[in-house]
Amino acid sequence: MSSPVTPGNGHKADPGLVVAAVGDLHCTKTSAGLLQPIFSQLDPRVGALLLCGDLTDYGLPEEAQVLVKELSVVRVPIIATLGNHDFESGHQVEVGQILRDAGVHLLDGEAYEISGVGFAGAKGFMGGFGRRTLEPWGEDATKRFVREAAEEAMKLGAALGKLRTPLRVALLHYAPIQATVLGEPEEIYAFLGTSRLEEPLNRNEVTLVFHGHAHHGSPEGRTTRGAPVYNVALPLLRALYPERPPFRVVELPPATPRETSPAPPPGEVVGARP
Repeated sequence: MSSPVTPGNGHKADPGLVVAAVGDLHCTKTSAGLLQPIFSQLDPRVGALLLCGDLTDYGLPEEAQVLVKELSVVRVPIIATLGNHDFESGHQVEVGQILRDAGVHLLDGEAYEISGVGFAGAKGFMGGFGRRTLEPWGEDATKRFVREAAEEAMKLGAALGKLRTPLRVALLHYAPIQATVLGEPEEIYAFLGTSRLEEPLNRNEVTLVFHGHAHHGSPEGRTTRGAPVYNVALPLLRALYPERPPFRVVELPPATPRETSPAPPPGEVVGARP
């Protein structure tokens, strides 16, 4: 993989940041020794590991403690969001603190930068897509449900708005577009994500998006503005590419956004085109 050349100066530009993404680890109290072999397969070119929610199975502090030990083999920055499973037992604050204490950059409406690349993250929420997106009409329970989705979208937008980098990467757990949940039963599409999350992505012109949650969905799609969206749920990556390390690996260019090649298998670097 050759680095791009800066025109006119005869010197190679700094290489772009290579990221590896995966979600839905579902670490349990008995997962000790099971995840380290996965993390040990990281491509040596990878400069950041992105984790897209459902890091634990029942949202227990004990599971988070196991996970941070499994992550101890990773020698690059780790950026993560939580998922719905991490909220299951009501200990999401403690789970998050355990991860942060271990050095994980946990994003919940926050932003983080590495090598000129900006990362913004939020869990996201459900609610459906396009014309089938649930609206705040009728019972108070329905309005609260929609409000949760809207607040997660605002949280994502606020995080993206903090970035001043030319490259902006969004991390979510829930899907922001329908294309990456295709393959799941149609009856549960509304529970896998919502188009409300797409609006801040388009408004802030993200470079690309990673999410998890849809274990049987599709590996990639695009926002209506053309940004690549990758579903990196671990069960999906394992099912589609059983012979490869279960990561989606993408090289981000060093200066301006460039379109990535379509549908590369995980474990291979996406070569950016000028």
